[in-house]
Amino acid sequence: LVTEGRRYRVRGLAKNTSFEQLKVNVLAAKGEAYHVDNLDLYSARLRSVFVAQAARELGENEETIRKDLGRVLLKLEELHEDAVKKAVEPKKRAPIVSEVDSAAALALLADPRLFDRILADFERCGVVGEETNKLVGYLAALSRKLDEPLAIVIQSSSAAGKSSLMEAVLSFVPEEERIKYSAMTGQSLFYVGEQDLAHKILAVVEEQGATKASYSLKLLQSEGELSIASTGKDPATGRLVTHEYRVKGPVMIFLTTTAPEIDEELLNRCIVLTVDEEREQTRAIHKLQREKQTLEGLLARQGRTDLLKLHQNAQRLLRPLLVANPFARDLTFLDDRTRTRRDHVKYLTLIRTIALLHQYQRPLKRAQDAGREVEYIEATVDDVALANRLAHQVLGRSLDELPPQTRRLLGILDRMVDEESRRLKQSRQDYRFTRRYVRERTSWGNTQLKLHLARLVELEYLVVHP
Repeated sequence: LVTEGRRYRVRGLAKNTSFEQLKVNVLAAKGEAYHVDNLDLYSARLRSVFVAQAARELGENEETIRKDLGRVLLKLEELHEDAVKKAVEPKKRAPIVSEVDSAAALALLADPRLFDRILADFERCGVVGEETNKLVGYLAALSRKLDEPLAIVIQSSSAAGKSSLMEAVLSFVPEEERIKYSAMTGQSLFYVGEQDLAHKILAVVEEQGATKASYSLKLLQSEGELSIASTGKDPATGRLVTHEYRVKGPVMIFLTTTAPEIDEELLNRCIVLTVDEEREQTRAIHKLQREKQTLEGLLARQGRTDLLKLHQNAQRLLRPLLVANPFARDLTFLDDRTRTRRDHVKYLTLIRTIALLHQYQRPLKRAQDAGREVEYIEATVDDVALANRLAHQVLGRSLDELPPQTRRLLGILDRMVDEESRRLKQSRQDYRFTRRYVRERTSWGNTQLKLHLARLVELEYLVVHP
């Protein structure tokens, strides 16, 4: 603020996060004369002290300085109010979808071959194969609109493509509905805005980067909210008081990891997807990578933005409706171990999410509940059939005592022993092999092979011979 040769400069406004105080650093200057001090502008006593000292230093009348400081105060209040409002508002607002874009998105959602289009569009975006992983990842991301979302962990060896799969799934999600971090500290989730995570995706690139926050993640997934009591100073009295911070969900959690062992409590809450590491898949990826370098591939990349915009708009148009399952009482599920209690919920949530995605292909029904009208849709036989197929492939892995990469190695060894014992015309029990031979045959790294062979020996799938 500059007025009649007097100049006022203010610093520290951004540190004020409430309307109860306005602590700033104020500099009043005129020519080479100046006065600077830290004060709370809402304190009449501190304002009076500042006015008297500034008037003396600048050689001005106190009433003049008082009026100047009043103008500074009013301007700072205006700026402060705008800053506080922006801080409590959602960080990203959904853009307005035009009528043309809305019509295109509705046409996609009404397509009877919706899942075929989703898979085709994934491939156009650079993800070849992995059909089950792409569908489950897409549905899990969409489940953020439900009251109990799914959670995903993509587990694979290094450079197998887990990050590419995550990026592809997230790219179909509207930007304002996803939050992605590389790492998280232990209590970082407790201090985000109360509504900042509600019905959104929280993605962490590497599960190891979220190790310190694993308790928060597990609690957020199972309870649907976080709360913490923290000690701080009362701005009015300066005394220590207890402040409560609350973060509301539900939130869809999305992680990737190269670790062969995952925290058991976190694993129970997640669907584990494993990347296809077979040689045929590598060939397909190489072919796609080469295609991207051709003129056709370069031109196709230009249309990727429009394709993703279409899917993001489609997800914006999906309403968080209630989904009733008229077949629920007739469904069955494994019950021979306690962990299937959580897996059963994942299976039922898959059915609900599939139905939710098809809400524009289903009749909208209404029911009365406590004097109010409730809108809902119903799952169909086709929804249950697709969920059965997907659950068989992904939930079955969670019941396996072997991690996916170890199970894959066991399959390779089983085929190798069968082929070699037949070639040598001896029984399988008499066939012997070394770790070096397996390394040369599979091209696996020594550290990776040592880890998985040790697990197979520990669980008595293999026997070590001296």
